[in-house]
Amino acid sequence: MNITHLFELANDSGGTLYLMLLLLLVALTVIIERSRHLSNMQEGGARLIAMLKTADVQIASLAVPDELAQLPHASLFSILQHEPASVDRESLDGHLEEAIMHEVPSLDRSLWMLDTVITLAPLLGLFGTIIGMFNAFHALGDAQTGAMQVTGGIAEALIATASGLLIAMIGLVFFNALHTRVRTILHQLETIKVMLLNRQGRPGVPHSSRQATVELIRAQARA
Repeated sequence: MNITHLFELANDSGGTLYLMLLLLLVALTVIIERSRHLSNMQEGGARLIAMLKTADVQIASLAVPDELAQLPHASLFSILQHEPASVDRESLDGHLEEAIMHEVPSLDRSLWMLDTVITLAPLLGLFGTIIGMFNAFHALGDAQTGAMQVTGGIAEALIATASGLLIAMIGLVFFNALHTRVRTILHQLETIKVMLLNRQGRPGVPHSSRQATVELIRAQARA
């Protein structure tokens, strides 16, 4: 099978093999870019968690390394540094959760393209096979065409379906792997949020304790 024969197959499939080649390039681009980006993000998040575990300074003054400043995890530290020292746990929890929600869209960016390729590639392959079979059966009208040539045309038409399934299987494997990384990073963000809440030094009586004290004073006053 040479290049000329491949072009003939692509043309006989109604051009769908060209479209599937484009889908394959899109899928590979997304896979490579997202794999590198999410891998760096996951490694950076693990470093920040390890840094929090061993921190022996006040959490509010803990500085994020410059190489990790662009990670979504760093936005949680930024929120903490801009909060007043007297902030109660509930308010701080809400602000940290809001920061996480703002970072979520950047985690699964471009994955919709890979999901589209997984769905569209088999359909395009089936469409190309149908067109190829039309061409193969059209040859039956020629009296000089043998049955061997017709069956060979059908076999070649099935290449489109096989190509679409292959692209979908490759995309599905990496799509699940990338989604696993996204879930891991989300877990890291939640872990850092809880660690910051538990380690945040807030001088004075906590909000819940202050509220209980006020209620006790009021009860004593009524008595």
